Amino acid sequence: MTTVTCLFAVTDTPPPDEVLAVTPGHDGGGPLRVLSAGPLHLVVQDAPAADFGQAALTERLNRPEELERCVRAHHRGVETAASAGTAVPMPMATLYLDDDNAVRAVCAREASLRTLLERLRDRTEWAVKVHGPSTTPATAAVGEGPADGRSYLRRASTRRRTEREAREHALAHARAVDRELRSFAVAATRHRPQSEQLTGTSVPQLLNAAYLVDDARRAEFVRAADRLARTARRSSVEVTMSGPWIPYSFARTDEMECGAHQEVGA
Repeated sequence: MTTVTCLFAVTDTPPPDEVLAVTPGHDGGGPLRVLSAGPLHLVVQDAPAADFGQAALTERLNRPEELERCVRAHHRGVETAASAGTAVPMPMATLYLDDDNAVRAVCAREASLRTLLERLRDRTEWAVKVHGPSTTPATAAVGEGPADGRSYLRRASTRRRTEREAREHALAHARAVDRELRSFAVAATRHRPQSEQLTGTSVPQLLNAAYLVDDARRAEFVRAADRLARTARRSSVEVTMSGPWIPYSFARTDEMECGAHQEVGA
């Protein structure tokens, strides 16, 4: 079977063989293993080329069940790499033609990867989302009262103004949450708000943020987020927090990702 080398993460503290042996990677691939690249170590897996070629992979990732399967396998590999120390997670499906090419790519980025490892060391990612407020259905808001056209238009105008003011207030609240939580973090980033299909609710998402927090300040950050969540409830705004997570949002390896995709497609 022809294989490619799938890179999950780079670390300077390789996980033990017994941990690698019991962690499944992508379906149909070999066991997880470690490649050395000077002071760095790559957690990799041999993956079947037939399933991870560009066309085949694109087709698979367009199917929700296959996408979820690949995401879970990738996360298992990253978690394994981080089980013994700090790791830089690679983007999902970072693929190389063989081990030598993977090692060369990492060695070429050694300085930036070592800097990134130091940046992430003893730090974790926390996710905070802000939702609200829910909107009143138009028929309920304007269907009460006198039925003449002028009254109807007046009620519709009042409804739109009330909804606009409520949303502006909620957005201001979300910005205040983000501003305060940033004071406890060494870095922060805002992601695109998630759709209703992902959140499972029709209440709009106003903030989808991630914070890189020193482990020494974890308790402070959690207390602040809890306090902000309690305060937000009085304004019909919901603040939710999750973590700690491996800091995917702060592992920027764009150059390396580009090199991998170009190489596999060559």
